[in-house]
Amino acid sequence: MGETKRIVYWIRRLSEIAMIGWLGMMLLIDLVLAVGIGSFQWLVPFCGACGIAAVALRRKRRVEGFSALLALSLCTSVVLGSSGLVAAPGMAETGSLLILIIGVLRHVEPVRRAALLACVGLIVLMAEAVGRQYHNAGLVFSFLLFAGWSTATGVGGYLRFQQERRVEAVHSVRRAERLELARELHDLVAHYITGIVVQAQAARTVAETSPEAVTPALDAIAAAGSEALTSMRRMVTVLRTEDDAARKPGVTLADLRMLTDRFSADGPQVAFEIGQGLDDRTLPPEVMTTLHRVLQEALTNVRKHASRAAWVEADLRRHEKAVVLRVRNFGAASDPRVSRLGGGFGLVGMAERVEALGGRLHAGPSPQGAWEVVAEFPLP
Repeated sequence: MGETKRIVYWIRRLSEIAMIGWLGMMLLIDLVLAVGIGSFQWLVPFCGACGIAAVALRRKRRVEGFSALLALSLCTSVVLGSSGLVAAPGMAETGSLLILIIGVLRHVEPVRRAALLACVGLIVLMAEAVGRQYHNAGLVFSFLLFAGWSTATGVGGYLRFQQERRVEAVHSVRRAERLELARELHDLVAHYITGIVVQAQAARTVAETSPEAVTPALDAIAAAGSEALTSMRRMVTVLRTEDDAARKPGVTLADLRMLTDRFSADGPQVAFEIGQGLDDRTLPPEVMTTLHRVLQEALTNVRKHASRAAWVEADLRRHEKAVVLRVRNFGAASDPRVSRLGGGFGLVGMAERVEALGGRLHAGPSPQGAWEVVAEFPLP
């Protein structure tokens, strides 16, 4: 996973350097034109240099840099157009404006503000074409700049649409799983309350024959009530914080093994191992059911994205005060769609659910070349 992050980091850095280098070449052309034309034309490469600076700082000062470049470009066009002298548009300046328009449409909130800035950018570009008619080519410049603006807005709008679409899909997944959690919360409450009622009835029966045995029974009832409150508090917290969950109260370790056996019957063989010190009493119900859901999602991803895997290795172990579930598949490369844009929606739900219980989830390639999903939960 660390190697993948480094590769993505350097790809971004190299693309950034290439973009700044391309704008630098455009700035050299502006300087050549300024030397040939002279006079106020020197304002154009100055605008180009400011545009390159705005592009370089766009991640921290996107709106401020874009607005300043718009104002500077418009003032330059007005000065050059009113002077009556020969003037040419700036290539570095125009390229910087188009790059910033893409970023504004993709990232600036709300959408109305981004659209307004993009429209102002079109006005500035048209003013540049009209105010800098180099050899009476204003009409040609107007067409080229409008075509460039249309392309930039189209790219920025498409990227914004894809981003909004993914955000909405993630919210839909979370809403659906919160509804599932609300239904299953009833089962968890019934599980604990039933135990408390049975122990209370047993204590009443014992009180008639052995009053001294009532105190341990009351202690057991108090402990069961405390566990019920703790479990319900965790699950209700998930609902309040809009975390997604899809749990099955009452899941046991046998259910986990049954899940892997069913998967082995229809897909790659699964070697599932449960470490020492783990049983149904040591794991809280909410952790057990989340383990079941994570294991199910990991195996489903293997079937969908790595169907040619030779085998799958899964193990559940206890490490001091935490329990760790690890699922790895060998012999087939994972579908790159699983890791693109932060993973699939199933992995998004798993991560949110695990973190709601105070744990953490990792999904990515392992140093051994396998794809692995690791979920870690703290134990009380």
